[in-house]
Amino acid sequence: MKTKIVFFVLMFTAVVSHAQQDAQFTQYMYNTINVNPAYAGSRGVMSIFGLHRTQWVGLDGAPVTNALSLNSPINDSNLGIGLSFINDRIGPTEENVVSADVSYTIQTSENYKLSFGAKATGNFFSLDVSRLNPAQQGDAQFQNLNKFSPNIGAGIYYHSDKSYIGLSVPNFIESKRYNDNQVAIFREKVNYYLIAGYVFDLDNDIKFKPALLTKLVEGAPLQVDVSANFMFNQKFVLGAAYRWDASVSALAGFQVTDGLYIGYGYDLETTRLRNYNHGSHEVFLRYELFSNFNKIISPRFF
Repeated sequence: MKTKIVFFVLMFTAVVSHAQQDAQFTQYMYNTINVNPAYAGSRGVMSIFGLHRTQWVGLDGAPVTNALSLNSPINDSNLGIGLSFINDRIGPTEENVVSADVSYTIQTSENYKLSFGAKATGNFFSLDVSRLNPAQQGDAQFQNLNKFSPNIGAGIYYHSDKSYIGLSVPNFIESKRYNDNQVAIFREKVNYYLIAGYVFDLDNDIKFKPALLTKLVEGAPLQVDVSANFMFNQKFVLGAAYRWDASVSALAGFQVTDGLYIGYGYDLETTRLRNYNHGSHEVFLRYELFSNFNKIISPRFF
């Protein structure tokens, strides 16, 4: 039984340390604040975002992620602030991440702005050995673990109403978690992000937006996510995404009101893992608070 427990711990360690590191989102283009603090306040209004992701449905112990964030500009200043929370559960492990962001934006031309951001994060990591169903409860070799780790990050974000590109490192400090035998069960490494997107007006009623996210982590394959979305009549969004050597996705969204947008994504694995699960589901809501002075005529596409 001890061998089985070690196997499960190693399996979930591999998922966390090599496949994902930071929580993974298919609809990253709407959830930029979690990877780049310079995004805070860039939409010009207070934006509230909530997301639920169920990954690899049907696979016991697969990741389940919940995210909630708020970001806003500060009055008429160049400052923006953000606050976000992520809960990520994988098998016997659970992470709760709370982040605070601040950004400063300068106007570089008539249409473009350059934003600089800083992030402060608190990471609460726990391992519940009882979820592994050990034969001997309370075995001294397998103890629960709870650990808090602070971190800092930074990013830059160059954007207009139709395009953006950003570079960021959400966590500069590598952190390790150990059990009582001083065996590393989790190591959070530095994640480097590059994001980009552009909106093309195909005609008065159709917009086309390709987007890109790349993530580099030491010891893990380069992650490349590409997506293509079409917006029809300022209301409906349909698209597709591809995660290099991992999955393909179908995306959909609807602008319910000027302030409320709802989106859904479905991932289908392209690896051998597809034989053991029924895909991944992701749904999110974004609500924005407009005043009479900053209400936009048409919704921004990112």
